[in-house]
Amino acid sequence: MFRKIILVVAFIAGPAWSEDRSFDLQVPDILIESGFIKHLLPRFSLKTGIRITPVSESADAAFGADGVAVFRQGEKIWHLEKVDGVYTDRFAQWLLSDIGKRTIEGFTQDGEPPFFADVGVALEAQIITITGDAGQGEVVSLKKCGRCHVINASNRMKAIGSTPSFALMRTFPDWKNRFEAFFTLNPHPAFTQVEDVTEPFSANLPSPIVPVEVTLEEIEAIVAYVAGIVPASLGAPMQSQ
Repeated sequence: MFRKIILVVAFIAGPAWSEDRSFDLQVPDILIESGFIKHLLPRFSLKTGIRITPVSESADAAFGADGVAVFRQGEKIWHLEKVDGVYTDRFAQWLLSDIGKRTIEGFTQDGEPPFFADVGVALEAQIITITGDAGQGEVVSLKKCGRCHVINASNRMKAIGSTPSFALMRTFPDWKNRFEAFFTLNPHPAFTQVEDVTEPFSANLPSPIVPVEVTLEEIEAIVAYVAGIVPASLGAPMQSQ
């Protein structure tokens, strides 16, 4: 079912993205059509720098009835079958880690999660840390997010008033997930490109504005910066008269 993977380890000076950190994943149409794969794979890429291309034919790994149970859809248990490899192994471990499970259950349709991680299989959870450069994150936020959002006092009068400020979004319980995967949340997919993660805009659907182009390193830096922002004070609830 799977094609053979030959892993060649080479010590070459230069950034990690110069390596081919990727593999193909066979995905049934039902998962593609649900929108779940567009939710799941970019978040894995953001955490690991490994890009996964969903395909319909035989591949390095596959979601189906064979392999290790990784998530549930109603009464159906989805499994991951894979060849052994650094990147396919990392994906299997991530799916079964705490952050992978939260990502699976973070996908919703009509406000309800259709997929669940309680399949009775567990691996040691990954330690979740914020490793980005907060200083770089402030610079990137002002340059690439500041046209719409108030980042801090320096661009308070230059943003769009109808968009939430970073300080306001810092009050959200899921703020970290929102910032890590902002490029998947409307309206960002229409004008955002993440290097080595998102697909290029189609010829018939170009970006309506000058595209926002970011790297995974820059997103991690933004998250680190936002982690240090004091959440906005929303004040006490209004009292009825």
